[in-house]
Amino acid sequence: MFEIAVPLIGGLFLLIIGGEFLVRGAVNAATHLGVSPLVIGLTLVGFGTSTPELVTSVHAALVGAPGIAYGNVVGSNIANILLIGGVAALLFPIALSSTALKRDATVMLAVTLVFACVVTVMDASRLVGGVFLAVLCTYIYMAIRQERAAVQENRGAVHGKSTALIETDPVLDIPAQPKGGLVAALLLALGGLALVVFGGKFLVEGAVSLARGFGISETVIGLTIVAIGTSMPELVTSVVAGLKRQTDVAFGNIIGSNIYNILGIGGATALIAPSEVPSQIISFDNPVMIGVSVIFVIFAATGLRIGRREGAVLLGGYLVYLYALWPS
Repeated sequence: MFEIAVPLIGGLFLLIIGGEFLVRGAVNAATHLGVSPLVIGLTLVGFGTSTPELVTSVHAALVGAPGIAYGNVVGSNIANILLIGGVAALLFPIALSSTALKRDATVMLAVTLVFACVVTVMDASRLVGGVFLAVLCTYIYMAIRQERAAVQENRGAVHGKSTALIETDPVLDIPAQPKGGLVAALLLALGGLALVVFGGKFLVEGAVSLARGFGISETVIGLTIVAIGTSMPELVTSVVAGLKRQTDVAFGNIIGSNIYNILGIGGATALIAPSEVPSQIISFDNPVMIGVSVIFVIFAATGLRIGRREGAVLLGGYLVYLYALWPS
């Protein structure tokens, strides 16, 4: 058990620390190079912190563990809605604008449905990965254009995700005059990337050993332990946003994370290491992901808020999901 726990816990630790160093270094380097704060916030901060999930899924696919790779993607999305959304709403009801609901929630539902349909009829090939990444780049480009003209109350999910991260960790805030030189910033980013790569390697090795040692499928491990572990930053940021009464930011963090998980992590994994998505994910977990996404949006549409009652339902649903998934 010790030989399994050390890679799992150590891998998660390296992923979290390395991901933060990577984002800090990248933000400082981009500021030195004159990149606008808006672009930095919507790309490096908003999506850069998802590097641990990306590295974990790509490494799992490369070593022939697609259950962990795509279990991490689908399981993280389910955990974002049921676990993170439920906990955040229980702490403080999540309020949002009608614009965010119509624009961002619609995008999330669309990419979730497309992902489930595509992997049902074909493998996660390089073509699929390339298309997903192209759609993500288009989405980010459109988000940047919209955010430049948006008033504060009409900020989108991408802005909400980056704002939640900065509010949680002020060190990630975009400095007007970054400390240190460009070389130091690049070295910090490269060092963070190295930690993330090693962390993803250890986490996947520990997850595979756990699955083999206890006779549990790699898919279940990816959907639960790996997905929950790599989703911890989203849980922290959403809870902090809720406690600070920035509940629209908490909503944007969840929606933005789900969009990036499918298009960014799913797309990059398919492009780098094409593989077949496990049948269990196709037949059971993808429909669950679609269902909980629809329920989440319905809850949000009723009065433009997700109250404590809905939060309890979401959290209870996650416990039921884990019970149905985990072998007895």
